[in-house]
Amino acid sequence: MSADVTERVLDTIAKTQRIPREKITIDGRFEELGLDSMDAVNILFALEEEFDITIPDEEAKKIRNPREMVEGVQRLVDAKCEESR
Repeated sequence: MSADVTERVLDTIAKTQRIPREKITIDGRFEELGLDSMDAVNILFALEEEFDITIPDEEAKKIRNPREMVEGVQRLVDAKCEESR
């Protein structure tokens, strides 16, 4: 997992949900932050825009915490880089 992707994902969560960045950790849980499924959808849309990726619905349904979100985004970013080579 790249530190850049991790920070950008956590920053996006903070920005879209108006939560202080220091409250969001990679190993936290969405429930601890008071986030529900609609919040998660908003975060995913913001991440798609931030990274210029498309998050498949099947993948989105599996995401339960920031770490899984970062790992999923990292996989999609890596795949996008591979395609452009």
